[in-house]
Amino acid sequence: MSLTEARFHGLIDDLQQAVEDIFEDSDLDVDLENSAGVLSVRFESGSQIILSRQESLRQLWLAARSGGFHFDYDEATGRWICDASDEPLGELLARVTLEQVGEELEFPDL
Repeated sequence: MSLTEARFHGLIDDLQQAVEDIFEDSDLDVDLENSAGVLSVRFESGSQIILSRQESLRQLWLAARSGGFHFDYDEATGRWICDASDEPLGELLARVTLEQVGEELEFPDL
């Protein structure tokens, strides 16, 4: 069953807010910008992570220094799962944050 447009937007809005909260609560010096469904996380080093909604595909896309990743929502687990690696979004976010700024953050339940 595919996500309705309203449910998709609600899930993405909640997810992006959760990611913002985790970065804001961390000790990292980050600049967060959320506009038109795109959350940009800019680190002090100049590198960034971008989370964007792809409405027509009902996917979440993540762009990082190590590449681009596409996520589908898994109703059974309530998590966003990478369509190429089956890696949950939270684990991939933790990995790219560590790769880009050398800090370990946890993104539980994402």
